[in-house]
Amino acid sequence: MAVAIRLFRMGKKNRPVYRIVAVEKRSKRNGRYIEALGYYDPMTEPFKFELDKEKFDNWIKKGAIISEGLQKLLNSRSAKNIRTKK
Repeated sequence: MAVAIRLFRMGKKNRPVYRIVAVEKRSKRNGRYIEALGYYDPMTEPFKFELDKEKFDNWIKKGAIISEGLQKLLNSRSAKNIRTKK
């Protein structure tokens, strides 16, 4: 089973909120997920981004692949204000 870590879209029309989740690679964008790792709200200023670092690192150790969109978000300059849960 190949696992990916990617964004799961939620919220209302024109007001997206994303949940960061671990999913099976072949599942739909908003299909069933294995575990929620955090959330991202791009509509607030500054944007809210919270990630459970322990769970994230655990999935990476198991061989999970990070999606392109999430990778860009993690590498962005504005990602310096990321809050992590302990």
